Order: sequence, then C-alpha cells, then structure tokens
Amino acid sequence: MGYKSLAACVADLEKHGHLLRIKEEVDPYLEMAAIHLKVYEEQGPAIFFEKVKGSKFPAVSNLFGTLKRSKFMFRDSLENVQQLVALRGDPMKALKNPFKSASVGLAALSALPMKQSLFKSTFEKTTISALPQIVNWPMDGGPFITMPQVFTEDVDKPGVLNGNLGMYRIQMAGNDYIQDQEIGLHYQIHRGIGVHQSKANAKGLPLKVSIFVGGPPAHPLAAVMPLPEGLSEMTFAGALGNRRFRYFYDEEGFCISADADFVITGTVYPQDNKEEGPFGDHLGYYSLKHPFPVMKVHQVYHRKDAIWSFTVVGRPPQEDTSFGALIHEITGSAIPQEIHGLKEVNAVDAAGVHPLLFAIGSERYTPFLKERKPQEILTISNHILGKNQLSLAKYLFIAAREDNEQLTTHHIAEFLEHILSRMDFSRDLHFHTQTTIDTLDYTGDGLNSGSKLVLAAAGPVKRQLNSSLPNHLNHNFHLAMPGVLTLQGEPYQNADSAAQELAELKESLLPQSLEGIALIVLCDDAAFTAENINNLVWVTFTRSNPATDVDGVGSFTKDKHWGCTGPLIIDARKKPHHAPELIKDPQVELNIARFKTS
Repeated sequence: MGYKSLAACVADLEKHGHLLRIKEEVDPYLEMAAIHLKVYEEQGPAIFFEKVKGSKFPAVSNLFGTLKRSKFMFRDSLENVQQLVALRGDPMKALKNPFKSASVGLAALSALPMKQSLFKSTFEKTTISALPQIVNWPMDGGPFITMPQVFTEDVDKPGVLNGNLGMYRIQMAGNDYIQDQEIGLHYQIHRGIGVHQSKANAKGLPLKVSIFVGGPPAHPLAAVMPLPEGLSEMTFAGALGNRRFRYFYDEEGFCISADADFVITGTVYPQDNKEEGPFGDHLGYYSLKHPFPVMKVHQVYHRKDAIWSFTVVGRPPQEDTSFGALIHEITGSAIPQEIHGLKEVNAVDAAGVHPLLFAIGSERYTPFLKERKPQEILTISNHILGKNQLSLAKYLFIAAREDNEQLTTHHIAEFLEHILSRMDFSRDLHFHTQTTIDTLDYTGDGLNSGSKLVLAAAGPVKRQLNSSLPNHLNHNFHLAMPGVLTLQGEPYQNADSAAQELAELKESLLPQSLEGIALIVLCDDAAFTAENINNLVWVTFTRSNPATDVDGVGSFTKDKHWGCTGPLIIDARKKPHHAPELIKDPQVELNIARFKTS
C-alpha cells in the first residue's frame, strides 16, 4: 500500500483487524516492552498505545511482528520490488523478459526521492525528554530509540542518492549524556555510516546526522535492507512504499524526511565519544557499556499527528525475526548471485543471526576423481566471510549441493545432521583466529574481536548418527538430536581450569565407543540445552569462541592445521567475560496482567 504516513498505516491495520489498541496509560519503563513481548509471543497484532506515561505522543509497536502482516502492508508493491532487487543482481534478466522488466524499471524510476519544501509547515518542535522514554530491559542504561532511520551524507558526494539510511540504536538519556543536548549513537562495524564518519573525520568536519522515527513502514524496512551496490535506501523505500521518498533541508542544512513522524538533527564531531549502554540486545544478552559517538542535538521536529514507533529485541525469535523473514522474501536470491557457486546462505535467527551461518555451495573442482572432499566450498566460504555483514559470522557450516539437492539451510536439525554425518574432523575444520566478530558478541577477547570456524562437508556419509543415548554414557549426558549430546559441567572458573577439565573429559572418552556421536556440547544446563533445537543452537553458538572453546577427542595439530579423530567438543558454558543474559522483571510481568492483550 502507498501509505502517506505511519498514521495511515495504523488506520489500515486497524480496519483489517491487524491492530490492538490499548487505551489505558502505560508506563514506558518496562511495561510497554513487556506487553509487546507478550503479544509477539502469541503472534498477535500490532499494538497502539494511546497514552504513554510522561509523554503526549502515542506509540506503536509490533508492526512487523508476523510475516503475514508485513506482506499485507506491502501487498501492492512486493512483487515489483523483488524483481527490482533481482535485476540489480542480474541485469541479464531484463533481456530474458523485457516486458515484465520494463514495468519494474518504470517503478524504480518513479520511486526516485523527491525534494519538496511545502512540508516544512507541517512540523513542530519539541525536546528529547518530551518523547516516549521507553526502557525495554531492567539493566538498560536508559531509554533508547529502537526503530530509528539514521541518515547521513557523504561529505565528498553530498546529496540524498549518495546518502546512507541505516538502523542504529540511539540512547536518549542516562550515563553522562547531557539531557536534551546529547544522545548516544551506536553503530557496529560494516555499516555505511562508518564510511561517512571516516570521511568527515579526515577533513576535520562534524558529521551531520538526521534521525527519522516513524513514517510509512517502507522507510524503517529500507533502513535495514542489505541492498545491492547502487540502489539507495531512499529509492528502495519509494519503490516498496509506492510513494516517493519526500524530503527537504531545514535552515541548518539537515535533511528532513517529510513523511517521518519525528526528526532529530545533530552533529557528531571527530573522536567525541561517551559511554553508551548497557542495552538488551538481539542475541539474548546485554551489550555492555562502551565508548560510541555522541551526537550534539540541534533540533527535534515532529508532525502534528505524530506516532512514536518502537520495537523490542531479545533472544530470538522477536519482531526483528519477522523483519529478517521479509528481507529474505525480497532479497533471497541476491547474495547467491553475487558469490559464484553459492546456492543459498542463512544467518540462523535462533542462534542470534551472526554467531551461526549455514550455506550450500557447489563442489565441482575435481569431478574426474572418485574421492569427493571440500574444495570449491572452501573457496566459497572465504567469499562469504569477506562479504559485508556476513563477514561477522562466527561459525559457518557449509555443505555441497551435489550431496543432496533437496537440502535447505532453513531446517536447522536436518542441515546439522547432513553436515555432521559427512565431516572428516581430521580435515574439515578451518579456523580463522585473531579476527573480527559481531560487536554484540562477547565470547571473544575484546570488543569486535574473536575467531571463526568453517565446518565443511562434501562426499558420502561417514558415520550413522546415534538417535538414542549410548548406554555406556552416564546420566549427565542428554541427547539433543541425532549424533549430538549435551553434558552438564561444573561452572566455568578460568581458562586454565577449563583446559584441565576438557583434557580429563577427552581422556575419559577416548577408550569409549563413540562412533555415532559427532558433537558434545559442554554446558551449564544439559537438559535445557537438549530440550529443543533452538535452545541447542542458541546456547552452543552464543556462548563459545571457536579458538578457545572448540576441542575434540583425539585432537592434534599438524602443519598448523587442527583436527581430531573423535567427536567435537564445544565448551558452551557461561564465562566471566560474557554479557549477562536478558531476564524479564517478574513484578512487571504481574503488573501487565491488567491490560487486555488478546
């Protein structure tokens, strides 16, 4: 639908039964987030909060809470946008079907951003403290903007079409920020804003930043899209929303999205940082306090009928899971087109996205030899780990498509079984050490620092995975899935004691029959970890650093290559340097029972 505003979208959702309206006053401290989490868990509707305590502005959340609702909002434009993205990745498609592609080209042309100054009179001014001060988790450092569209321009090539629109969380208050004058701008590595700030820093200039909140739903979706090179977020927003991205510049030269509900303008000066965080994040843990750019606030604008838009992140699945599903609907074929030989890739949401990637590629290097082993898929894995945000992955499991053309990366247990039954643990493990990982991942030895592990499989089945727990193993073991056991260990103390514990475990397992066992996960709660596949991948891959926590029975190092002869062992216990897990406030959970949410 070509929504002109967030209010129009809210009205359309309510008309079609996709919106829950809460009329009572709700506390932005934990209560709004708790209601959101409860409704999302029930796969419920979008939520409109009429009265937010301490603010005159209403708020909406869970707009993208289900894939069905997301597709409903873009029901008139989704197919054309899918074609547009595909054409960017493979221009030859236009020659194969010129009549269909012509309509897509016209849609893209009509979606170009449009500069209009007549909207200036529709905005009023307010302050940061007058906005809804929403705090999602008990240990958060203050209120955050969780659905921002952060716009910056290239100082060398100014203009909207060379601008970057990204979604980077904003801390509105708390810590050492001066109320109403400063806010915290958190962005991670491999983000477009970082390029813009680097260029501004090199010239000794402050970076101008405009933060948009609300607007048509195409705008926040554009801010999180991994778009092909040359396709701007603003053009994409216009194509997806069936309405050109309208903008103007204020008297200070800041870009203003004319359809946004709120716009915060400000400047970021070179090396001007303050502590930002903590913040309950999408891995299911807090991201801790770290120095990030501080933004000096210039103006806070709002529409007369402004609605504050927010979301809540936490252990998956959450609303951003549905975001990811919609992104896959739109761009599913784009990445494979960019990497030769890649069939599909999936950042596993249940494991927090960046900690775990699954991929399927072609294995065609030596078709003339009878023995099949990972070769081409290792080349593909290097491409994947060098590709934009995919490079933040920590574990990459990659399979050869020729072994099973029906295999998909979107069935977690089936994919793991395929890999683990075919891997040669003495050959098919490839570590990348002293490298970068996701900013939000604290399993490594510092911010953005850690290691990666590629686990590759090509060729016939090498082991039949046990579908029951071997009788000779004690009661501390649990069967999580065929070939995978969880083992409850003592609480982690330090690296030296962990090394001794693993050595003793390996020694005790070495003489035992472990033919159908491929992986043993050492953890704090074996029953919880083995309870379902989501628990298994979340615990295993969010609480381990490959270089320090992966071991194996019969381990060896030869010519700088590490391998093992028996099952892999991953130490996925909580470590002292890990971030705290997100835990709901029990009193708040009791408090929100007064609201009718279903």
